[in-house]
Amino acid sequence: MTSWVDHLPVVPVVLPLMTGALLLLVDERRHTFKALISVVSLCLLLIAAFALIRSVDASQTHVYRLGNWPAPFGIVLVADRLAAMMVLLVAILGMAALLFSLARWDRAGPRMHALLQFLLMGLNGAFLTGDLFNLFVFFELFLAASYGLALHASGSARVRASLHYIVVNLVASLLFLIGVSLLYAVAGTLNMADLALRAAAIAPQDRALFEIGAAILAIAFLVKAGMWPLCFWLPSTYAAAAAPAAAMFAILSKVGIYAVLRIWLLLFGETSGASAGFGAAALVYGGLVTLAFGAIGVLASQHLTHVAGFSLLVSAGTLLAAIGAGQAAVTAAALYYLVVSTLGVSALYLLIELVERTRGPGADVLAVTAEEFGDAYAEPEPIEETGLAIPGAMAVLGLSFTACALLLAGLPPLPGFLAKFALLAALLGADSVAASAWVMLLLLTLAGLAAIIALGRAGVRIFWASHEPHIPRVRPIEIAPIALLLALCIALTLQAGAVMRYVRDAADTLHTPRAYIREVLPSR
Repeated sequence: MTSWVDHLPVVPVVLPLMTGALLLLVDERRHTFKALISVVSLCLLLIAAFALIRSVDASQTHVYRLGNWPAPFGIVLVADRLAAMMVLLVAILGMAALLFSLARWDRAGPRMHALLQFLLMGLNGAFLTGDLFNLFVFFELFLAASYGLALHASGSARVRASLHYIVVNLVASLLFLIGVSLLYAVAGTLNMADLALRAAAIAPQDRALFEIGAAILAIAFLVKAGMWPLCFWLPSTYAAAAAPAAAMFAILSKVGIYAVLRIWLLLFGETSGASAGFGAAALVYGGLVTLAFGAIGVLASQHLTHVAGFSLLVSAGTLLAAIGAGQAAVTAAALYYLVVSTLGVSALYLLIELVERTRGPGADVLAVTAEEFGDAYAEPEPIEETGLAIPGAMAVLGLSFTACALLLAGLPPLPGFLAKFALLAALLGADSVAASAWVMLLLLTLAGLAAIIALGRAGVRIFWASHEPHIPRVRPIEIAPIALLLALCIALTLQAGAVMRYVRDAADTLHTPRAYIREVLPSR
C-alpha cells in the first residue's frame, strides 16, 4: 500500500506544470490573481522540497515509476540526496525571483509567471529523471522557458544577447542528441542505472565509440556549465537579462555541473572496467583554466552584472576541477560550495538592480575616466560635512553588498570561507596530493582576491565616492528576497555540521552507486 510520501518525487514536476498551464489560461491583465497563484504554487513547492529532503535523508533513495512500468523500460524519477538538494535549491531561488519580480518585472512583459513555472518544472525534472532521454526532454523544456525569460522586457542589448544564447544552446542540444544516440547504439539503453551496469561489460571493439558518445554528451553539458572556452556567451547574456531572470539563471549552469557529476560517476566510476576515470584529466585541467579565466574576468569587469557572470564561471571551474579529482570527500565539499556560490550569485544579481538606482547614467564610464586621467575629469571636492545621516535604504543596500562581497570572495564569517576551506582540506588531506591540488589552492586564493578587489572597487564608487548619491526607492518586496538568500547563507554557516553531514552522505552515494542501481533496477 502506497503513502503520500511515495508520490513526493513527482510533485516538483507536476505542480509547476499544472500551475503554468493554469496561468496561461488566466487573462494577462489580472496581475494580482496571477501573482497569487504563483506564490501559492511556490509555497507548496517549497513544502514538497523540504519533505523530499527529510524523506531521502531517512531512507536514501525514492524511485517513482510512471505508469508502474519497471526500469529500464518505463520512465522513472529518482530522488536521492543530491537530487532532493537541487530541487530545494530551485524552489528557494524560484521564490526569491518571484517575490522580486512582483515589484515591477512581472508587468514588463507577457507570461512571466507561466515561464517561471515551466522553468521550475524543467529544472526539477532534469534533477530527478533517471534516464538520458528524459534528461534531454527536461533540458529542452527549461531552455525554452529560459529563452522567454531572457527576452523578457525590452532593449536591443537584451535581444542581441538572448539570440546568442539561443543559438549556442541549440547547438549544444544537437550535440546532446548525437551523444545520446551513440550511447544507445553501443549500450542499447538510456536508463542511467542500466548504463552503469552495462558500461563495464562493453566489448573492446565498441568501447571507443562508447567513449566518443560520452565525450560529445559531455561537451553539451559543459557548454551549459560554462567551461572555458565554451563560456563566451554566459557573462553578457546573464548581464542583459532582467534581474529576477538572471537570479534564476544562476542555477542553470549548475544543471550542467549536476549532469557531469551524476553521469560521469555512474559510467566512469571505479567499477566501470577499462573506462574507469575516463575524462578525469580534462575535467580537472579544464576546470582550473575556467577558474583562472573567471578570476581574470572578475578583476577586469567594470560592470557589476559582468562581475556576477564571471563569478559564476569561477564557481563552475572550481566544481569541475573538484569533480575530476574523483574523491568522495572532495565531492562533498564541492556540493556545499555549489549551494553557497549559487545563493551568493543569485543574491548579487537581485541586489545589482537596486544598487544601480543610486547612480546616474554613465556612472561607470565617468568612474573609469577619473581613474585613468586623474583629477582633471573628477568632480570638485564637496564641502566636508560632519554628522551626516546615512539614509536607511543606503545602509541596507550597503550591508547587503558587503555580505555578497564576503560570500563570493570566500572570507569569514560567511559560508563561502567554509566551503573553500573544506574543499582545499579534502584535496590537500589526501594520501597523495596531486600537483593540480596546489594549483587549485593558488587559483582559489587569487580568485577570492580578485572578487574582493572588484567588488570593493565597485562598493567604493557606489557608496563612498559619490558625493550626492541618488537615494533609491526600495520596496520591501524587493529587499526581502535578497535578505532571504543572505539569511540562508548565514544559516549554512551556523548549521555547517548538519549540512556537511548531508552532503557527505550524498557524495558517498554518488561514488558507490550500487544502492542507487539496486533501487532503480531491483530485479538486476
